[in-house]
Amino acid sequence: MAEFLLFLLVGGLAQLVDGALGMAYGVVSSTVLLSFGVPPATASASVHTAELFTTAASGTAHAIHRNIDWKLFWRLVPFGVLGGVAGTYVLTSFSGSVMRPYVAAYLSLIGIYLITRSFRKIPSRPVPAPVVPPLGLAGGFLDSVGGGGWGPVVTTGLLGAGGAPRYVIGTVNTAEFVVTLSVSLTFLVALLSGHWDEAGDLASHGIAILGLVVGGVAAAPFAGYIVKRLPERVLLRLVGGLITGLGLVQVFQLLA
Repeated sequence: MAEFLLFLLVGGLAQLVDGALGMAYGVVSSTVLLSFGVPPATASASVHTAELFTTAASGTAHAIHRNIDWKLFWRLVPFGVLGGVAGTYVLTSFSGSVMRPYVAAYLSLIGIYLITRSFRKIPSRPVPAPVVPPLGLAGGFLDSVGGGGWGPVVTTGLLGAGGAPRYVIGTVNTAEFVVTLSVSLTFLVALLSGHWDEAGDLASHGIAILGLVVGGVAAAPFAGYIVKRLPERVLLRLVGGLITGLGLVQVFQLLA
């Protein structure tokens, strides 16, 4: 019960921030799972299972509040799906012990980047078309490998390219559902084909996954409202600090 409540709280808080910034749910959730000793592939599969529910709820909320740029959405999704499938194949091809140091280091760097990003002024201008494909590919790939790279990579990239925060965040959150679905299906194919031999760990972390789902879905409907109200700068620093701290703890544990 204590484990369920812990991950319910993690899922709820992470989704509140994700709804406001277009990032954080996957990174925070996967970082916490990794800190509990969950193998990287299992952590990623667990987070994407939970995100099937949370991104559907969050995307619906953003659609209701008209926070989505549908033209940008359809340009972004195909590349996100391609990157996500490729990343999942790579992640399920190696042992969790081999991947763990790289994933921990990646999450730490993402946290530092978020903190740094909070000190920059965000302009608003049309996003150049050539920027979208590489961001979608990189975001999808790192999302499947790290369990939460979609938002940090794509949202910050589009904002840095001049996208309006409200529509960038709403669009990235909604597109994440399609990317998450493709990654989850790739994990399923890897499981059924015998390509992934660590899948048995998923069942042992069912309570944690359920907590992430319930907490995330409960918080997701507020995403469309939060994106208009909460100060982005403060949230970026808080999330960046949390992710960096948890990631560095993992790195030190591995080095020890």
